[in-house]
Amino acid sequence: MAILDNLTKAAKGFFIEEDEQASAATPAPVAPALATPATTGAAGPAPLVTQAEQRHLDHIASLLVGDGKDFGAYTKMVSSMASSGLTGPLLYQTAFNAFSALTGVDRPALLASAEQLTHRLADDRARVLQRHREKLGEATSKAAPGPLALLQQRESQLQADVAALTQQLTEKSQQLRDIQQQAQAEKQKTQAALASYELANAAAAAELQAHRQAAQNFLSGEVAK
Repeated sequence: MAILDNLTKAAKGFFIEEDEQASAATPAPVAPALATPATTGAAGPAPLVTQAEQRHLDHIASLLVGDGKDFGAYTKMVSSMASSGLTGPLLYQTAFNAFSALTGVDRPALLASAEQLTHRLADDRARVLQRHREKLGEATSKAAPGPLALLQQRESQLQADVAALTQQLTEKSQQLRDIQQQAQAEKQKTQAALASYELANAAAAAELQAHRQAAQNFLSGEVAK
């Protein structure tokens, strides 16, 4: 980076084009912005993440690594020169002049490199999102399911088991109520039968006792004669 620092110090005097109007009219290439990963409704509310993990930053940085003559190297020069106080179109014009003088890369080649990096990031994001959907069980894959997919499969199986057991419990509970009602009805029937028998028995015993008493009185009188 020492050569970039030297270029930064010398850029204002040697690489700024004299035609400031043409410089201002030159559209400033903008480094491709990283898209925010889409969230899925099936996974519930996405956790609040305010800072990317270092492993993801390192991965993205590896995607942008080139041969030193690409748009990624150019953006590094832009960042280096920005520390010297340059801003706006003047910053990008100065950085391009320095970068072109150092590498021999022209404008079309630089913009084509930017397009390649954009596609590289988009392709990598598509791959990551596909893998993310596979982990959530929202997409099929020939690869072995990940831990989250396995847990979701187990969750679904347990939910099905609980639903089946709940249905069985409902059916058994209804059967129990039916049996209890039948038992209650049978008990009432049995008690009613016993009560009816007691009435009949009591009536017969009373009638028998009355006849016996009458007969005993009559027979006792006859014996006395």
